[in-house]
Amino acid sequence: MIQNSKIFTSVNRISGPDSGWSFLSFKSLTLFLLVFLFYPVSFSQTTAQPPLPGSYPFIRPELSKLVYAKDSSRFMDLFRRMDDMRKGRVKRINIAHFGGSHIQAGFWPQVLINGFQATGNYEGGGLFIFPFKAVKTNNPSFFRSFSYGKWKRCRCAVTKEMCDNMGMAGMAAVTNDSLSTFGFKLLDVVRPKAVNSVKVYHNFNSSFELALNHESALHFVRKDYEKKGYSEFTFESMVDSLNFVVIRRDTLRKDFMLRGMSAESSEPGFYYAAMGVNGAASGSFLRCPEFVNELKSIPPDLVIFSLGVNDTHDVNFSKQAFINKYDSLVANIKKVSPDCAFLFVTTTDNYMNRKTANKRPIKAAEAAYELAEKHKGAVYDLYAVMGGYKSIYKWYKAGLAAKDKVHFNARGYRLIANMMYQAIDKSYQNNTKIKDKETKN
Repeated sequence: MIQNSKIFTSVNRISGPDSGWSFLSFKSLTLFLLVFLFYPVSFSQTTAQPPLPGSYPFIRPELSKLVYAKDSSRFMDLFRRMDDMRKGRVKRINIAHFGGSHIQAGFWPQVLINGFQATGNYEGGGLFIFPFKAVKTNNPSFFRSFSYGKWKRCRCAVTKEMCDNMGMAGMAAVTNDSLSTFGFKLLDVVRPKAVNSVKVYHNFNSSFELALNHESALHFVRKDYEKKGYSEFTFESMVDSLNFVVIRRDTLRKDFMLRGMSAESSEPGFYYAAMGVNGAASGSFLRCPEFVNELKSIPPDLVIFSLGVNDTHDVNFSKQAFINKYDSLVANIKKVSPDCAFLFVTTTDNYMNRKTANKRPIKAAEAAYELAEKHKGAVYDLYAVMGGYKSIYKWYKAGLAAKDKVHFNARGYRLIANMMYQAIDKSYQNNTKIKDKETKN
């Protein structure tokens, strides 16, 4: 049975360990009314079908494939693990996808999540969630986030928005309010559609109390892992939405920092962490001190990199400096998962200031191949698949990209994602040991 916590209610005593408080006031009543008005109980979203690449002569679908390094053992290990999950020997495979605004938008990750889950008709696994609405930026397409109170945005991509102790999400929401809330609602466009465990990544500030707020009596166990950087809530039943409250108990220490949530199901499936940060470049996540510590809680089997557009907008772009930053990022990930597979996606074609075609993605693509060889990974050459130099203009004229000739629209992102997933799946199908007659899962 799925229990749904769709709206905030007055905060009463919470059932479960570490819940020894109660809170009922005019402020909580105001909170209830605000959320009822602005966050309706019913959430729905339709998913449009992507266009076919053959409809556009400038796209090169024949180049849509994974290009492996000479040593492809990491991906072969990943495919064996995928086989093992279909046979019931493995319960979960973790994927981390790092990128900038292409990934924060969510359309690209959504297609990949659905593709991976379809390999075994999985309903479990999990999703990484960040409350983007709390920090007034765009939310991905496959979950809703909501909040109450004054929150400040921290972002690894912008120097003036940097904060201490940021984590793997590359973003954080900081509050010093006496009462703040945050929450999420999983949408029925991806799986899992319900979870039974949520990790909340945050700083452990004794001046603030983090607790669960709900409209029904959810039975749960809470465990706090200060050194690991998160509190974990494990539920007896499946839930598709949760609301949390942060109460300031004193003013001795400023700021509660929220660094994201990991919504997890104990059922078999893929766990997908889409770490997209508007404006992020290859070195941005290196500025997050809690990156490695938090990543240990979701050790990836596959890491997908979609970073590079913002690097190529720098007039001082250097291929070697680009490689060096990627090397450092890979080294940090290997501290957590030394044998994970790395997929380097080449930088999309783009324009500078909407009018000047950018040649730097050519060097960035060369770097991706060098990185894949060095780290026993693979390349998905999206730059070539798009059509290469100046192709983004053709995507724009075809109604697949934005006027800035950097970003895509929903149709464009879904087209890219479908081609990329089909390339991954084709490689998997060519290497799986499971015969067609075997029943998945």
